[in-house]
Amino acid sequence: MSGRYRAVLCDLRSDQVLDVLPAQNIKCEDYIGKTGTASFTAPVTDATMARRAREAIVPARTAVWIERDGEVWWGGIVWTTGITPPSRGRPGGMSVQAATFDSYLAHRLLTNGWTGTNVDQLDITRQIVDWAQSTPGGDIGIEIDWSQTSGVRRDRTFSRYDLHVVRDVLDQLANVEGGFEWRIRTYRDASGRRVKSLQLGYPTIRSSRTELVLSAPGPVIDYHMPEDGTTRATHWHSRGATTNRNQASASYPLMSAPVSISGAIDPGGWPRLDGTSDYTSVERQATLDAHARADLTRAWTTTQVPTVSVRLDGSGISPGLLGSPIRLRVRDAWFPDGLDARYRLIGLTTSPAERGRPETADLLLEPAAAPAALAT
Repeated sequence: MSGRYRAVLCDLRSDQVLDVLPAQNIKCEDYIGKTGTASFTAPVTDATMARRAREAIVPARTAVWIERDGEVWWGGIVWTTGITPPSRGRPGGMSVQAATFDSYLAHRLLTNGWTGTNVDQLDITRQIVDWAQSTPGGDIGIEIDWSQTSGVRRDRTFSRYDLHVVRDVLDQLANVEGGFEWRIRTYRDASGRRVKSLQLGYPTIRSSRTELVLSAPGPVIDYHMPEDGTTRATHWHSRGATTNRNQASASYPLMSAPVSISGAIDPGGWPRLDGTSDYTSVERQATLDAHARADLTRAWTTTQVPTVSVRLDGSGISPGLLGSPIRLRVRDAWFPDGLDARYRLIGLTTSPAERGRPETADLLLEPAAAPAALAT
């Protein structure tokens, strides 16, 4: 039996329930490493429903919790809406687009700046999120666990004059060599309370150590294994801030030390493939070099990101498994001898059953790749 879904609409700051409206065409996505989205339509059959929708759904002010069988399945902020009037007997509706709660941090600036020396990188992240919520009107209820540490300590300075976007600062911290992963996790706790919490993982988020096995033939309906060579690189350079303050002389950005994949050209036989990245606020050579090494590792190892479609009912899949290990077994024309590969679940897209279509989940998988050997 397919799950029952509903959209609970709340005030973003207080989480007070404003209304619970019927929802159609629900689709929700959640990821590790990027903002997830959700969309649905609130059908409007009369003036009363139109008034309820207008009062409850206010972009940038309303939070939406999508529940499946009473459990929190997705949570985020409504950012855009659109209305469609009834016509020729067809009901009208309000289309809603929302994004996970981390999207709020893309609308906040680090107006006070931040400076720290020899601070655990997870503490830097928590302190910045805590500051964002300490400002008037800035507390949207993100809960922070201060106990976890990574053992990796950083020196960082973010000037208030640069008006850094908080989300960008957190991503930059996470994506350096020896970095971590972060997301805003949503769930219902044992008391029934809806929770949004800052989830940190070093070096990655691991929600469960229990391996979930998916097979085709079996629970797997379909799979897609694209491979993108346009993002692959064998050599990398990163540009940092322009450190020359003398306007009378030529200005040049800080450049990372050249870094490459050891053995890719010879004896590997790969052509040279150059990649670049920009970090205009980075003024320290060591920090910029660490970014370059991390960027090249991603460019070399993440060219294939498989997607697997499964029937959701009975599969054991839920948003709480993001970060968990997945073992995929396939035997078909492409893999006559059988594929038996291990991955990590880094994305989940849910589509409820509608009009004869089964309730499905699309799983975005990260290969369990060996670390790249770098040469400098």
